[in-house]
Amino acid sequence: MTESNESPSPQRGEEMPDWEKRFRAPRVSLPDWAEDAPHRSLFVSNATGTYELYAWDRATGRQRQVTNRANGTTDGVLSPDGEWIWWFDDTDGDEFGIWRRQAFTLDASRTGSGADEPAAPGLEPSYPAGLALGRDGRTAVVGRSTDQDGSTIHLVRTGQDPVEIYRHPESAGVGDFSHDGLLIAVEHTEHGDAMHSALRVLRPDGSTVAELDDTRGGTVELGLEVLGFAPVDGDTRLLIGHQRRGRWEPLVWDVTSGEETDLELELPGDVAAEWYPDGSALLVVHGFEARSELFRYDLATRELLRVPTPPGTLSGATARPDGTVEYLWSSAAEPPVVRSTSGEVVLDPPGMRCPGSVPVEDVWVEGPDGRIHALVQRPAGSSGPLPTVFDIHGGPTWHDSDSFAAGPAAWVDHGYAVVRVNYRGSTGYGRAWTDALRHRVGLIELEDIAAVREWAVSSGLADPERIVLTGGSWGGYLTLLGLGVQPTAWTIGIAAVPVADYVTAYHDEMESLKALDRTLLGGTPEEVPERFEASSPLTYVDAVKAPVYISAGVNDPRCPIRQVENYVDRLAARDAVHEVYRYDAGHGSLVVEERLKQVRLELDFAARHLGTASGEVRGATTVA
Repeated sequence: MTESNESPSPQRGEEMPDWEKRFRAPRVSLPDWAEDAPHRSLFVSNATGTYELYAWDRATGRQRQVTNRANGTTDGVLSPDGEWIWWFDDTDGDEFGIWRRQAFTLDASRTGSGADEPAAPGLEPSYPAGLALGRDGRTAVVGRSTDQDGSTIHLVRTGQDPVEIYRHPESAGVGDFSHDGLLIAVEHTEHGDAMHSALRVLRPDGSTVAELDDTRGGTVELGLEVLGFAPVDGDTRLLIGHQRRGRWEPLVWDVTSGEETDLELELPGDVAAEWYPDGSALLVVHGFEARSELFRYDLATRELLRVPTPPGTLSGATARPDGTVEYLWSSAAEPPVVRSTSGEVVLDPPGMRCPGSVPVEDVWVEGPDGRIHALVQRPAGSSGPLPTVFDIHGGPTWHDSDSFAAGPAAWVDHGYAVVRVNYRGSTGYGRAWTDALRHRVGLIELEDIAAVREWAVSSGLADPERIVLTGGSWGGYLTLLGLGVQPTAWTIGIAAVPVADYVTAYHDEMESLKALDRTLLGGTPEEVPERFEASSPLTYVDAVKAPVYISAGVNDPRCPIRQVENYVDRLAARDAVHEVYRYDAGHGSLVVEERLKQVRLELDFAARHLGTASGEVRGATTVA
């Protein structure tokens, strides 16, 4: 075993390679804006080398860094009146903590972090489970989750003790707070299915106004989600997402009358939406086959009009009071940028420009249960067979898309082809595809990955003697499971923040993930031990033949460190080739230099075990 602590880096005076520039180049999120003060915005940026929250006054152009923590901060909310910024304060990435707040003010004398105060005095530390802020500037609805209490929701008013308005052992969270502060939407899984939420609307005293449950007590696997109350005083319409036709679509539910207005949009993929600021129309986001597009839907005329955006992926979009739409766009080849339908770049961070990468190619492969969509990138001008990286996404309820990602681009710059697989369990291909992995968790996904691997080899893309299986979180889990279940298929494995020992992971992880695991596997490790055993990488660790690299955050609440150590101990007991890198953070890192160190270690591990060091190229184009 090798403990990885240091890694190669460019020598002083050496030109920085493009792959490093992609991580270091300043980035910004789509700015959130205050409903009643739309000139005030909040966004996330890595401008200092760590992802933190920033306040921005659009009227003056001035910006201020709001948070300044060693491990970064990304979870923040701007109050509707624009006066307060709430942000979640945990300990070194463990996701367990309290909400704090500070005034928005952009006083020129203030630099760095402003003066913070506990935003909800009286609430003990917890995992966050949603937050909605009232327009009066003094009311909030705070969702919490702990191992002891399950899920609780509290009404918090400035100067008063928090009042509990909801409690249940299963997972639940805050959906939204109505415009007039009289209604609170809650997503809950009281039926025990953590993958499919039901909805309840409460008054501020905790009494129930309305219920909507498409799970039929858990016998029908349909989910609902809160998209937001209408932004008009006295308007009791709630925009929600449903799966009644096998995919995510929006409908408008009047929670007082019970009337449901199904939009029935003729779009083939998943559809989400949010309100235009006057409540007369919806901004529709349509995702289909790893790409997305925007539409405006007029609720009176039921007319659907396309909002022009370039081909690629939208990571967020919002309609402004003046009718323009701002959106965060990227493609695999082009870095992200915040644009407006007015034609402007909304927020362009100063400093180093992010280099582009190569476009993504779409591949469809016949799998055990239908066609599998894979996205492929290869070095420009290259011909196979190439050393190939199967970069497996996390979630599992997520999907890879035609969007910019510095990690895959780094592999391409070093001469590798990169294949990303939207296996069963991924979103964006219908409810049945997402829900298919139940009970045979991990094994289902690996069947799809194996089918795409077979295509990659038979097509001449991949060198079968130099194939890397890698991923983070659920992708890290599938990496370790794949190395044991398919030991001859992979040359090396690189797993970041993985599930390695499923039983121990279940007992140590945050409560909301325990609920998800009970849903996926049909019970607890004590109730269905055979399923946990069949789906645990630890079960197959003695079959692993490939060299293994593992990185893990010592404060990770999602894939806790103890279960990783159990797996590493089993590798060490039989002198299996492996390296481990432990770092002081949670489920990944928000610090650019730390992330760069991890990528260097991964690239170096692959080069040493595949003999690909000479394939490294410093520019945007590479050769095999």
